[in-house]
Amino acid sequence: MSFAVQPQAISDQIYMHFLFDNLFLNSCFSKCHLTVIDSKKYAPIFGVDSVGSVIVDVCQESSAIKRVKNRECTLTPGHQTRKRHVPIKDPHVSKGLPSPAKVVTRNESSYQGLEGSYAECLRDGQRTFLCAFCSYRTVHVSAVKRHVATMHDSNAPSFRCSTCNWSTKEKYKLKLHYVKTHNLPEVAAKSAADADQTHAWLEIAQRFGFWAERNRAMSVSARRLQANIGVLTSGGDSPGMNAAVRAAVVMGLSLGAKVYLILEGYQGMVDGGKFIEEASWAKVSDVIHVGGTFIGSARCKAFRAKEGRLKAAKNLVKKGIHNLVVIGGDGSLTGANLFREEWPELIEELFSKDEITAGEKERHSHLQIVGLVGSIDNDFCGTDMTIGADTALHRILECTDALKTTAQSHQRTFVLEVMGRHCGYLALVAGIACAADWIFIPEDPPQDGWEETMCNKLEEARHLGQRLCIVVVAEGATDRNGKPISADHVKNVITERINHDTRVTILGHVQRGGSPSAFDRLLGTRMGAEAIAALQDSTPETPAYVISISGNREKRVPLMEAVLKTQSVAKAVDEFRYEDAIALRGKSFQNNLEIYRTLNNRHVPDGATSVIEGKPTNENQIQHFWTPRMELNSRQRTQVVAVMNMGSPAPGMNAAVRAVVRTLFYEDNYNVLLVYEGFEGLLSEHVEFANWTSVSGFLGMGGSILGTNRRVPTDPMKVAKKFEKYNICGLVVIGGFQAFEALKVLNDAREEYREFCIPMIVVPATISNNVPGCELSIGCDTALNAICRACDVIKQSAQGTRKRVFIIETFGGYCGYLATMAAMACDADAAYIHEEKMTIEDLKDDVYHIKEKIHNSVIQRGLLVRNENANENYTMEFIERLLNEEGEGSFSARSNRLGHMQEGHNPSPYDRNYASKLGTRAGQWLVKQINECTAADYTSVLTIKPETAVVLGMVVGKLEFLPIASLVEEADFKLSRPQSQWWMRLRILLRALAKHHCFDLVDS
Repeated sequence: MSFAVQPQAISDQIYMHFLFDNLFLNSCFSKCHLTVIDSKKYAPIFGVDSVGSVIVDVCQESSAIKRVKNRECTLTPGHQTRKRHVPIKDPHVSKGLPSPAKVVTRNESSYQGLEGSYAECLRDGQRTFLCAFCSYRTVHVSAVKRHVATMHDSNAPSFRCSTCNWSTKEKYKLKLHYVKTHNLPEVAAKSAADADQTHAWLEIAQRFGFWAERNRAMSVSARRLQANIGVLTSGGDSPGMNAAVRAAVVMGLSLGAKVYLILEGYQGMVDGGKFIEEASWAKVSDVIHVGGTFIGSARCKAFRAKEGRLKAAKNLVKKGIHNLVVIGGDGSLTGANLFREEWPELIEELFSKDEITAGEKERHSHLQIVGLVGSIDNDFCGTDMTIGADTALHRILECTDALKTTAQSHQRTFVLEVMGRHCGYLALVAGIACAADWIFIPEDPPQDGWEETMCNKLEEARHLGQRLCIVVVAEGATDRNGKPISADHVKNVITERINHDTRVTILGHVQRGGSPSAFDRLLGTRMGAEAIAALQDSTPETPAYVISISGNREKRVPLMEAVLKTQSVAKAVDEFRYEDAIALRGKSFQNNLEIYRTLNNRHVPDGATSVIEGKPTNENQIQHFWTPRMELNSRQRTQVVAVMNMGSPAPGMNAAVRAVVRTLFYEDNYNVLLVYEGFEGLLSEHVEFANWTSVSGFLGMGGSILGTNRRVPTDPMKVAKKFEKYNICGLVVIGGFQAFEALKVLNDAREEYREFCIPMIVVPATISNNVPGCELSIGCDTALNAICRACDVIKQSAQGTRKRVFIIETFGGYCGYLATMAAMACDADAAYIHEEKMTIEDLKDDVYHIKEKIHNSVIQRGLLVRNENANENYTMEFIERLLNEEGEGSFSARSNRLGHMQEGHNPSPYDRNYASKLGTRAGQWLVKQINECTAADYTSVLTIKPETAVVLGMVVGKLEFLPIASLVEEADFKLSRPQSQWWMRLRILLRALAKHHCFDLVDS
C-alpha cells in the first residue's frame, strides 16, 4: 500500500489534501523529486498496516516526528498540550506507534491472524482499544460494535475512535494551512534544519487530521500564531470587558499562542513581575457574566512618561510579548499607539543598556497592537457601539422605570443626570427609551430661551394627563454659549417658573455596575475574537487597528484615524460647531437625534387629542358611525391607516405602535385605526380610532396591548370588504413570519381586489428573529436578556450542587437564533438547532467534552442550550436521560424549559429604541407613498407597484424597504424562517470558545 500527499499552492500557503477512502491513499507529488523511505518506520503513524512505500519530502527523521512518537504534541487547537501514556507492554506502543496486533475479542477464533488498524481487548469488563491515528488507548468506545472493522473489508461494520473521532468507513478531508510556502521541486535539497520545518505538516496531519465534525469535512487551520500576546484593560471599566478578555484569551490559546493577562492596565505593564501572568482557559472561564474587568484597570501616570514606557517595554520583552490587545477608551488607545511608534527606539535603548540580549532585540523588533473600545459613553467614532454602553442604558432605564411609580403617586417631575462628559449618547437614547420630555446633550445645546420652551412643554404634558415628567441631563451639557447646564439648575428653573414638585436624581457609577447585558456579552466576544484574527494577519507594516462593529459586522479601522476623529468631536463642541459635531458622531447618532425630535421634542399637533368631532365612544358604535364616503370638514383627518400586531407577542410591539401613531398624527390629514387581535379582529370589527393619549405609556410596556393572532387571512374577499368599509388607505402590520405571510397574501390578491392596492408595510417584531429581509427583529434583544438572566441563576445553582449539567430549552420555532446567541452569551458548551442536523454522535461528543471539563478543570458545571424544534426525536427529556446515564459517577443532569418568560418582559433599551426607530420610519414611508399614490380628487389611493408592499428590515446596519415579492424566494414557508441567516457563521466561534474538541477554526 502506498501513501502520498498532493500539495496545492495557494497564495502564500500550501493546502495539503488528505483523502481517505477505505484507508487506501492514492495521490502523488507531481513534478517533485522526493525520497521514498521505509514504510515500516512511518506507515504506522498514518495507520498503514501493510508493507509498502510512503512518500515524504525528506528522508531524515526530524524532531517533529520524534515529538509525535513521544506524544508531546498538541491534539487540537482547543486542547492543551499533554503527554499520553499507554499502560500496555507492546514494542510498538512503547515507541509511540500503534501496533498492527491481532484482534482480541469474545470470539477470538474468528479473528485469528487478522491484522487490523485497531487492537481491541477486554480489560476489567470494559472494551478498550488503541487507535492507529491518535495512538490513544481509551475505554470510551463510540457506537459499540460486535466486530472490529478491518482495512480491507468495505462491508465491515464501522468503528469510531471516541478520542480523535476517526472512523474506518467514513471519508474525511483535511485541509491544512502550511506555515510557510516551500519551493517544492527543491525540497529534497534543503538542509537538515529545513527538514524540521518541512516535517511540521506530518506532525499536524497526525495530530490534527482526524478530529472531525460529523457529516461534513473538517477544516483546521494549522497556521499557528507563533507569538505571545498580552491582554489588558485600561481607563474606566465597562460591563462586557470580561467577555472581550475571555474571547481574546481562548482564541489566542486555540491558535497556539501564549497569552498573558496584564493586571491593573498600564500600571501592571510598568510594574511587571506578578502583574503579568500567563492565562489559561480555566482562568477566563465563568467570567462572561461578571461586570467590570476581573484583571483590573487603572490610569497610570508613569506610562505617560518615556521612562515608564521603557520599563513596560522591558517587562514585555522578558515575557516574550510583542502583541497587545488593549481594551479601553480613546485615551488608552492613544497611549497604546504612541507605545507602538516608540517601540523600536525603546528596544534599541534597552539593548544599548544591556538590559536585553541581541536575540531578544531581534525577536521583538516590532510591536503589534489591536484595540477594543470599552466605554459606557459610546463616544468613539468608527463603531456603532462600544463595549458597556448597552448595559449602562439598562441601568438608566431600570432607574427611570422605578421612578415612574413614585412620580405617578405624587405627580412629580424628575431631573435625571447621566454620564456623558463629552458625548450625549446615553442621555439621547435614554430620552427616547423612557419618553423623556426634554434632554440636554453636549452636541445639541438648546436654543436661547430654552427655559420658557421647556416649561411650556412640561405644562402641556401635565394638561394631557401625564403625571410623570422626565428631563434627562448629560453631565457635560451646556447652552449655546458654552455655559454648563446642571441638573440642579434645571430643577430650579422648573420649580420657579411652573411650580412643579421636582426632584433631582444623579445616577453616577451605578451606570458602570451590574452584570453586562446580552448585547455587551456578544459584542465583547465578537470583538475579542476578531482582535486575535487581526493579530494573526498582522505584519510589521500593518497599522494598529481598532475593532469596531459596523452594520452588525466586525470591522478593522485604523486606530489613529478613529482616535483623531473622536477628538475632533470635542474640538467642534468647544468651537460651537454643533452641526459638525453631530455629523462627526456618525449616522447612528444622527438617526437617534432625529427620532427623538420626531417623537418627543415637539408640541402635540392640533386635533391629535381627538379623532374627529362626534368620535364614537365605544367600538359598538363604530359600524354605525363610519361610512366610506363621509363628508368631513377641512379640520377632519381623511386618510385612514390601519395598524395591527400579528403572530406571537414580542417586547417592543407597543413601542412600535406608539411610534407609528404619533408620527402619523404629526401629519395634518392622517387618522389611525387600531386593529385588535390581528386580521381576526378586523373581520370581527374589533377596532377603534386612536388619539394622542391612547398610546401614552405604550413605550415601556411588554407584550401586545392590541393583542395578536397567528391566523393568516385565507379569504381575501372578506378582508377587502372591511378595508372598503373603513376606507383604509395604508396598512402597518407589526409581527413575525405570519405578518410576512399575511401581506404576501394581500399583495398576491391585488389584481383581484382594488382595496389591497394601497401601501402596506411589515415591521418585524418577533423573538424568533425569523422574518425574511431583516437581520434583527424587535423583541430579540429582550428575549436574549431574559434567557441570560435565567441561565446566570441556573449556573449558580449548578455551581452550588457541583458537577451538574443543565439543558435549557428556548423558543424560536425552527430558527436557532435565540439558542445560538444565548449559548454564546451564557458560556454554554453547545447549542442544538434545527439548521444544523443533530445526531447521536454530537450528543456523545458533548458528553465526553463535559466529562473532561468537569474532571480536568475548575468548572464543575455544564450548560447545553436547545432550540425547541432542534430535533423531534432528541427531545430535552431524552438528552437529560442520556446525560444522566452516561455521566453516572461524573455528573448529573437537569432540564429547564424557559417557556413564555422569554416573551413577557418589558422591552430592553435596545428594543425600545429600535421599535421607535422602525415605527417612525414606517410612518414616514407610508405618508410618502400615500401622497404619491393619491388620486387628484384626494378621495382614493391606488398603487400596484411592488415597492409599495414591503418589509422594513435592518440589513448590514441600514434600514431597507424590501419588496415582499422579491423576498418570497428567500423565505422557507414550511419552516417559517429565511433560507440564509447571517448569524450561522458565529456557530464556529461558539464551539471554539467552549473549548470543544469538535469545531472548525478557519481563517476569515
